[in-house]
Amino acid sequence: MTTEPIKDIVIVGGGTAGWMTAAALSTVLNGRYNIRLVESDEIGIVGVGEATIPMIQRFNRVVGIDENEFMRETQGSFKLGIEFVNWGKLGERYMHGFGRLGQDLATLPFDQYWQKMRRAGKAAPLEQYSITRMAAKANKFMPPRFDVQNSPLRDIAYAYHFDASLYAKYLRKLSEARGVTRIEGKITRATQREGDGHIDAVELENGTRVEGELFIDCSGFRGLLIEQTLQTGFEDWTGWLPADRALAVPCESAPSITPYTRATAHKSGWQWRIPLQHRTGNGHVYCSRFISDDEAASTLLANLDGKALAEPRLIKFQTGMRKLAWNRNVVALGLASGFLEPLESTSIHLIQSGIQRLLDFFPDRGWSSIDRDEYNRQSRFDYERIRDFIILHYHLNQRTDSAYWTECANMAIPDTLRHKMAMYRAHGRVVRVDNELFSEVGWIQVLEGQNMPIDGYHPLADVQSEADIAEYLESVRGVIAKCVEVMPTHDAYIARMCAAKKM
Repeated sequence: MTTEPIKDIVIVGGGTAGWMTAAALSTVLNGRYNIRLVESDEIGIVGVGEATIPMIQRFNRVVGIDENEFMRETQGSFKLGIEFVNWGKLGERYMHGFGRLGQDLATLPFDQYWQKMRRAGKAAPLEQYSITRMAAKANKFMPPRFDVQNSPLRDIAYAYHFDASLYAKYLRKLSEARGVTRIEGKITRATQREGDGHIDAVELENGTRVEGELFIDCSGFRGLLIEQTLQTGFEDWTGWLPADRALAVPCESAPSITPYTRATAHKSGWQWRIPLQHRTGNGHVYCSRFISDDEAASTLLANLDGKALAEPRLIKFQTGMRKLAWNRNVVALGLASGFLEPLESTSIHLIQSGIQRLLDFFPDRGWSSIDRDEYNRQSRFDYERIRDFIILHYHLNQRTDSAYWTECANMAIPDTLRHKMAMYRAHGRVVRVDNELFSEVGWIQVLEGQNMPIDGYHPLADVQSEADIAEYLESVRGVIAKCVEVMPTHDAYIARMCAAKKM
């Protein structure tokens, strides 16, 4: 059977999703396809998702982005983890740091030896065995150094904070230089061909018809093609993630730029804080059943680093995912494919994994349904596993000061999450399924940070004597502390490598 390649790819919508897709496809497809992107200057982009996770380095590498140039162009800063304030109990804080915990010893992962010693009252807090957490606490940053053997300096994993609209601009310049054609205009409708209902064109206000074979829907919450045209349907997850609104506002920078994102839990939601070079991005994610927009805005404005630089902007959303991410000849990416609140900075990652998956199952004119079904299966898995991780933060709270948190603590949770928590409670084990996004280390830090009770540790931890384990833990802790001492401050690193022009 010979199959013909498709020729024409149309990306509907710009923003982060549209331009990431354009940049990746124009790089990987090597000029063999005709790629056009349709966007309207009149339609704003959500543009608040400014924090990322370390996977983005891989994306930037593939499209050939120079890190320091990209940081200058997007007013970027570095990110070693996410600090969570008031999530377990009021007044508590912990961090989900990137990279690894400790160093492996013999048979078991590091955390098992830590669990054993903690039960004996002989372990330091978990953060002291993580270089990213200790560096973040000290406001220090440097990229990993691979020239030193067996050093925690090799284990520095990091991501970025950046201005999402500047990132889209940066990717646009790069995409256009690689042959992507941008078409300005508002889409009035999409037309479908007889027989199989594939979309064959989008029509613009000025009468232009943009024809294509593969359409990528990056039109945001509206889902212009995937939902408005193909009526794919949406799976609502509000029962588990009840927040349905966010207010976003930039403010003046704090005196020094922290190398981490902060998520602070408030009475009916939580607030994000993302430090950039020229300002701090903030937002309050909340549930409208428990708090009014005005109250939510005053909570947000009362908790800023400095003067607000705009009026808070309201964003309404519904958590959940499209029933199919790929329907007929339309692949939805970004907000068009679903929405999970920005608690663990996964929205840009979900765009990236969708693009990678599209490349893995790239279609020809045969439009294989088996490939499409596998794309959808993997996409659903991605969304559901990240959903569980986010629900964990809400469900595992011990707050007694508001009805919202009590409701979250008592809600029914998905079976997949219940199993994860039960495994952890039994012997501190985290089982990572099918390369799901968040590793054992991520789960352990949240479970521990929010006081998950644990009944025992792995029996094989007893193969090593307590004295040996104590010595080992102490050496790991000591080496990490020494490494953090020699690291430059985050501000100094930025000033030296990638300071942006003053806005």
